[in-house]
Amino acid sequence: MLNNTDLKNVLVLDIETVPQFSEFDHLNDNWKELWTHKMKHLIKEEVTAADTYERAGIYAEFGKIICISAGVFYNDNNELKFRLKSYHGDDERLLLQEFSEMLNKNYNKEEHSVCGHNAKEFDFPYIARRCLITGIPIPAILDNSGKKPWEVKLLDTMEMWKFGDYKSYTSLKLLAALFGITSPKDDIDGSQVGEIYWKEKNLDRIKIYCQKDVVTVAQILLKFKGMELLKEENVVYAN
Repeated sequence: MLNNTDLKNVLVLDIETVPQFSEFDHLNDNWKELWTHKMKHLIKEEVTAADTYERAGIYAEFGKIICISAGVFYNDNNELKFRLKSYHGDDERLLLQEFSEMLNKNYNKEEHSVCGHNAKEFDFPYIARRCLITGIPIPAILDNSGKKPWEVKLLDTMEMWKFGDYKSYTSLKLLAALFGITSPKDDIDGSQVGEIYWKEKNLDRIKIYCQKDVVTVAQILLKFKGMELLKEENVVYAN
C-alpha cells in the first residue's frame, strides 16, 4: 500500500468544527426553520429542534471551522520527522484564507497530495463549502470540479483501510488501536468540541486535540507503508 507515494509530498490534516451559534435560540426565524427541516427525521414529541442543535457543527451549512491542523513529513539528519502547524481562531474566514494560501503555495505539483481520516466524506468537502460560503477561493488541490479520477490528489486512510468494502465506518481510534498507536482521544472527543468552544472558550485545548488526530493519521500512513512509527521527539510543533 502507498508503495509509489513519497510521504514527504503528503500534507496530513484534520479539522474541528462547531455550530455557528452557541444556542438554537440565537438563530433568526428563517434559520430556525431551515434547521428544523434539516432535522425533521430526528424531531419527535420528546426531542425538539433545539435539542438537536448541538449536531449543527457537522454540517457545513450550519457550522463553521475553528481549527485546521496540518502536518508534513521531512528528513532531518537522516531521521524522519513530522512538523505541525495549526490555523485556528474565531475568525473562520481568516484561518481559511491563510490555510488556502499555504496550500496553493506549497502543494501545487502533480506529486503533491492531501490526506485525512474520513476526509473525503467530511474534512475536504467541509473546507471547500466553507470557502465558498466565506468568499475564499477553494484551494486548487481540494477543488475536484472537472478533474479526472487520476487527477484528484486526495487521500483518505479510512478509504484505504476499506479496500473497496463500503459496509462500515472504521474510526481513527480503532485503527490506532489495531496498529498499537497511542490513542489520540485521551482528553476530549468530537462531541465535546462545541461545548469547549462556546462555554469554556478554550481554543488551545481544541487545537491540541486536533493536532493529536493529525499525528495519529501520520502514524497510520507509516504503518500502511510498513515503516517505523514516529518517535515522540520527532514530532515538531510550529505553533
